[in-house]
Amino acid sequence: MWLIMIIILSFPVLVNAQSISDLQQKKQNAAREIELTTKLLNQVQQQEKASLNRLQLINNNISQRNELIGGLNGEVRLYQGFISDNRLVIEMLKSDLEKMKAEYAGLIRMAYISKNSGNYLLFLLSAENFNQAYRRMLYMRRYTAIRNTQLEAMNAVQQLLNEKVAQLEQHTQTRRQLLAEAQTEAQKLQQEKTKQNQEVQKLKSQQRDLRQKLEQQRRIEQQLEQEIQKIIEEEANKNRKAGAPAFALTPEQKLVGDNFEQNKQRLPWPVERGVVTEKFGIHRHAVLQNVQVRNNGINITTETGARARSVFNGEVSRVFGITGGNSAVIIRHGNYLTVYSNLREVTVKTGDKVSARQNIGTIYTDSDDGKTTLKFQIWKENQKLNPEEWLGK
Repeated sequence: MWLIMIIILSFPVLVNAQSISDLQQKKQNAAREIELTTKLLNQVQQQEKASLNRLQLINNNISQRNELIGGLNGEVRLYQGFISDNRLVIEMLKSDLEKMKAEYAGLIRMAYISKNSGNYLLFLLSAENFNQAYRRMLYMRRYTAIRNTQLEAMNAVQQLLNEKVAQLEQHTQTRRQLLAEAQTEAQKLQQEKTKQNQEVQKLKSQQRDLRQKLEQQRRIEQQLEQEIQKIIEEEANKNRKAGAPAFALTPEQKLVGDNFEQNKQRLPWPVERGVVTEKFGIHRHAVLQNVQVRNNGINITTETGARARSVFNGEVSRVFGITGGNSAVIIRHGNYLTVYSNLREVTVKTGDKVSARQNIGTIYTDSDDGKTTLKFQIWKENQKLNPEEWLGK
């Protein structure tokens, strides 16, 4: 009975092992991103003037720090569950062990009395016939076997009890370390929030410049969108003239598109190392009140001199310059398009076949605030997609 109870009580530990693994993986990912973001912050920290890029990096650090603290707190809760379960198991084992010891002591006393008084032999000789004597002998053998089994069970329970006590100590120590780590991260988070408030206050005095940059960003987005629509319309017209549907694909293009789609959430990043500092879609401006920003893709901040790379096999559909936005490259992958803009130099040309992770150009670094940001988009024909849902974690 006690063995069944131990298995039942130990089962949640086995179930939660995967949860701990998931939490630790998320914690490690957050820690790596914090490390990279801090490195990027140190690169732009030399600029005395406050910048939106610096604020975005600080915001990213705060977001990842919250993720890290959440993972730590999740682990603390799981280990608290382990501790409670182990304490319950230990109490049950101790109770069972006491009962087994009492039963075993009774067996030993009975055996001792029987041995000293010669009752065992008298017990056999007093049988009425041979069959009864044989049954009494079997009974005594079973009695001895029970006594031996009881001893083995006691040893097994004692060993399991020792293991559970050791586990309890280990889990208690791990929980204590996690709590200390969470406290340290909370202090760092508070420091980052202080920096965030200071940066926001500085940037509020630069609202005119921020509005001008936002307007410039909107013009760049419009130019990119017009160029993409131009590519789509040109290819649609070719298909119509040939009597095919607007979005018809060759067998080769369809195969590439299918493979691209099958790699959703597994595509390599368009930079070797970077952090997302502006997300896809419509969201509030980091400083300007009542102002919304629309991003057709994501902004990835990376290291100075970093190169942009294709996320999948494809063909370069367009290489062009953008007024105030440097250069851009559009690559077709079947019925999908990937867009890489804010490039200082481009190393491919229209019509080139490219492979996954192939370098296509160098990302521009802004001399004013030291930021190096790639603007990256994914389209399925004329439909904008969220790149974060396609890139690997």
